[in-house]
Amino acid sequence: MYIVEKQKNGRYAVKKKGASRASKTFDTYQEAILYCTKKNKELGIETTTKEGTNSTVKKKKNSQVSKPKKSGIKMFLLSLLVMIVIVAFIFVFIKYIKPNMDNVGTDSSTTTTNNNSAEGVIYDDFQIHFMMLGNDKAGDSIYIKAGDTDILIDAGSRKGSSQTTLPYMNQYVKDNKLEYVIMTHGDQDHIEAFPNILNTYSADTIIYNQYTTKTTNAYKNTLVAFNKQKNNGANIYYASDCWNNTNGASREYKLSTKVTMSILYNEYYFKTQSDENNYSVCTLFTYDSGTEKHYFMFTGDLEREGEAAMAAYYDGSTKEKTLPQVDLFKAGHHGSKTSSNECLLSLIKPKMCVVSCCCGTNEYTGVTDNQFPTQEFISRISKYTDAVYVTSIYESYEIATKADKENVPGVSVGGNYIKTSGFKAMNGNIIVSCNDTGVGLFASNNLIKLKESEWFNTKIIIDGKERPMRIWG
Repeated sequence: MYIVEKQKNGRYAVKKKGASRASKTFDTYQEAILYCTKKNKELGIETTTKEGTNSTVKKKKNSQVSKPKKSGIKMFLLSLLVMIVIVAFIFVFIKYIKPNMDNVGTDSSTTTTNNNSAEGVIYDDFQIHFMMLGNDKAGDSIYIKAGDTDILIDAGSRKGSSQTTLPYMNQYVKDNKLEYVIMTHGDQDHIEAFPNILNTYSADTIIYNQYTTKTTNAYKNTLVAFNKQKNNGANIYYASDCWNNTNGASREYKLSTKVTMSILYNEYYFKTQSDENNYSVCTLFTYDSGTEKHYFMFTGDLEREGEAAMAAYYDGSTKEKTLPQVDLFKAGHHGSKTSSNECLLSLIKPKMCVVSCCCGTNEYTGVTDNQFPTQEFISRISKYTDAVYVTSIYESYEIATKADKENVPGVSVGGNYIKTSGFKAMNGNIIVSCNDTGVGLFASNNLIKLKESEWFNTKIIIDGKERPMRIWG
């Protein structure tokens, strides 16, 4: 049976009872109930028409219709009055009370909340899956589905991550083929699972940046996997060829009737740089419903220099050199202090941001503020949206003291640092989707925003001083 549910954004979703995703959403209750009635009628079920209820009534065959009681009009008027009171309360709560509740304990003076996605909904037309990676390491592995087209951006964070990501992708990849594979750059946490994944799936087109100084086994093994695919008929294109539309490559790829993937400009497609992260292949996905467009942006681990060069190119002087406001921005370099800079954020003004990392671990540094997602990143992104979500988090932590010869970057011997272990879902596998009605947001664990999470608001004592884990704004 089909039911109608009111979403947090005020729209009405029609869904099968017990299902996690909506079949269709509507602006008004009347439109939703008409569609629900039609679907239930096909199943021989009569739909109740009282707004706010999710129940349906089985229609018995050959049953007689009972006559209304004399008190029916009174009951109707009373029900109508109650419904008006409830609607009025909901309006007052959403408009005046809830915003104040959301801001309790946070400094939201510099925060713009411009995300209007439908929470708890997965649309079929276009889906972006930020996958958990099965360990406590930062990394990217993003599966994208556009109609019948399957795309994989990166395959981190370790070789064993494929034991987690492959079963997940198998739910969606039905023909054992990835139409597009993109390696943003050559760091371990973005590539090490590629050999296992490409041993399972074939690939039609592989895109990466030819400039790299990497000589690691992980990088060599990835190139071997790419060449095996090439020998089996795959096209391999450099990002520079994509940008220049040369050697068979294209700057834009039509993924479905409504979805386009564009290779964005990066100065370091064309020259060398000391930081591998700046070689990142950057992409913009556009969903065009015919009446409006939605944009989704990925910049790998692009750092400050790369973002500055990108911002300088997209100066707004022409349509081609103008970046749109994006519905989704994947945080650059896992929410590091050196990425997602104001020069880029001010151009794209993201409505939502997803951070692919294991939140708060001391993998790269013992300096609390610089652990992913960093305080500097949070201070910058908070100006544009509070819809920030993170895939994973450590399972436990302790305040430790650095011993002599212990490798804890950024912490002096005798200094305190947060020592973490294990991992678990924070928001979990995060799915951002889109169809003609708008953008949907779903997560396998919860949809708690970063600033409202337990981790964010935890108080810790480092070197004798109490402090919050993070500060918003």
